[in-house]
Amino acid sequence: MASSSSWHVLLLSVAVICLGFFPAATHAARAFFVFGDSLVDNGNNNYLITSARADSPPYGIDTPDHRATGRFSNGKNMPDIISEHLGAEPVLPYLSPELDGEKLLVGANFASAGIGILNDTGIQFANIIHIEKQIRYFEQYQDRLRKVIGDEEAKRLVAESLVLITVGGNDFVNNYYLIPYSPRSREFSLPDYIRYILSEYKQVLMHIYQLGARRVLVTGVGPIGCVPAELALHSLDGTCDTELQRAADAYNPQLVEMLAELNREVAGDVFIGVNTKRMHDDFIDDPTAHGFATSTEACCGQGRFNGMGLCTLVSTLCADRDAYVFWDAFHPTERANRLIVQQFMEGSLDYITPMNLSTILKVDQELAAAQARLRN
Repeated sequence: MASSSSWHVLLLSVAVICLGFFPAATHAARAFFVFGDSLVDNGNNNYLITSARADSPPYGIDTPDHRATGRFSNGKNMPDIISEHLGAEPVLPYLSPELDGEKLLVGANFASAGIGILNDTGIQFANIIHIEKQIRYFEQYQDRLRKVIGDEEAKRLVAESLVLITVGGNDFVNNYYLIPYSPRSREFSLPDYIRYILSEYKQVLMHIYQLGARRVLVTGVGPIGCVPAELALHSLDGTCDTELQRAADAYNPQLVEMLAELNREVAGDVFIGVNTKRMHDDFIDDPTAHGFATSTEACCGQGRFNGMGLCTLVSTLCADRDAYVFWDAFHPTERANRLIVQQFMEGSLDYITPMNLSTILKVDQELAAAQARLRN
């Protein structure tokens, strides 16, 4: 087995190959870009005519000003908490009029609730930003950035940035399994459907790479059969829906294989697989061990498991959000998000592969310092 020092040298070497260059940071923290669905949307859908919105109370009840921001949470979501670890302010939604000038240097969030890998996922929500359009916005963002800091600096900012993409769950919940005998379920068996969406996803990820990203966190599908909405429909006693869990369990390992294949093609550890299902499973299986009172009931909702309908001012609302894994019928509370991001930072290879975010940040920082010494 290699010594710890030789392994550290190897990681630095891989990073050099992966990034090609890693310029000295010109800003307080590395830029951060977010793509995906409602798990990471921080307000883009506020600017769209769509039913997939979280801009009304009690969403945001635990933010400092108790204001609904468009995040599907009682407070902060995963990107907000990752920004804390980067030492940066939260990135703004791309559609926000505040995203201009120096604010562009922080990054941007392109995510939109309801979307999936496939463009026909989430069509019931009407006007949402499908993943192809999110990538077009990323191109547009870079055009705007170049006008602020110039072409070379813009390329450097994107190359040294961190990217998070969270998508895939809706392709099952809001497409394949949306209704019995859905069009996609008639077109594909589950194994064929998974192969199909992963082939489409590979093209999405390669496009993001071609646009300059060199560190991309890619989350898997979470415990979609265990969310309160599905329990309300399919469970008598809080047991997770086996068919949806089967889909997630089949998809996630194949996603990791696809990411490894991509990394071989680009000759570096660009794409980092994040097993968010495993992270959720820890406190779904044993909520009390992680300080939760329940992992089946939503904090905000109505009906069985508080998982029916929307979270609104007339919903049943829990008093202690920190005691709940789920905020609403589908989304984690801020406290659950914090535990998930902690595994991003420190998790073993069972949770995040080929290395965790703390290792990535350390390797990239040391590489930047080494290149600065070479320039001097």
